[in-house]
Amino acid sequence: MSRAQLHVILRRTDDWMDGRRSRHTDDTDVLLRIHHVIGELPTYGYRRVWALLRRQAELDGMPAINAKRVYRIMRQNALLLERKPAVPPSKRAHTGRVAVKESNQRWCSDGFEFCCDNGERLRVTFALDCCDREALHWAVTTGGFNSETVQDVMLGAVERRFGNDLPSSPVEWLTDNGSCYRANETRQFARMLGLEPKNTAVRSPESNGIAESFVKTIKRDYISIMPKPDGLTAAKNLAEAFEHYNEWHPHSALGYRSSREYLRQRACNGLSDNRCLEI
Repeated sequence: MSRAQLHVILRRTDDWMDGRRSRHTDDTDVLLRIHHVIGELPTYGYRRVWALLRRQAELDGMPAINAKRVYRIMRQNALLLERKPAVPPSKRAHTGRVAVKESNQRWCSDGFEFCCDNGERLRVTFALDCCDREALHWAVTTGGFNSETVQDVMLGAVERRFGNDLPSSPVEWLTDNGSCYRANETRQFARMLGLEPKNTAVRSPESNGIAESFVKTIKRDYISIMPKPDGLTAAKNLAEAFEHYNEWHPHSALGYRSSREYLRQRACNGLSDNRCLEI
């Protein structure tokens, strides 16, 4: 250290503060926006809160907010979620990869059920794209999981992505080993639509991990907080939940963009899915 620098340090006043470590920022506006997000989506952690704030800032033409700042503000105001308990590693570790790098290469499907306040049970069948995570089509019924419902979801998914045409090359249709998926009429209908049925290994839910993860997400972030006094009301709110999921729910695999936001960004930039994911 030079004598000049030492002289300056020794003659500092008592009220001197290091400006590099004592920046005073007004977080009032950011805190209000955070409260607005978690007021509607109380199950969101700081990363997804940051993603929604970033998207809103981009729409408003404002500077983006740093994720670390969102974390700091939420920590200081006791708004962070509790840490999840550590999950012991499975003895049947899945080493494959379900996700793909391009849209319309592999779709996955599964089903789940939930109970309304009046005791009525609804069963939902859905299809997702394993690259962009968009929920392509879904169907809800008070009956069981059957081949007819799966075929309706298949047809809706193909129409969603290809309109009145069929895929130019077969799209993998990844499912578990449920009877509604393994039925001959289901597999024949799939091939008529240009889909190639693929089934996971027995007792290996990780092999359909994207669909399994979606079930957890839709139940945790939407069904757990939406009004569901009866089947009809629940079905209407579920439609809004699927729309919100496609349009707004951030995915870490997509750079914390929603499915449709990612698809629009890809189309706008004229990039392939692989290049878009790198960005």
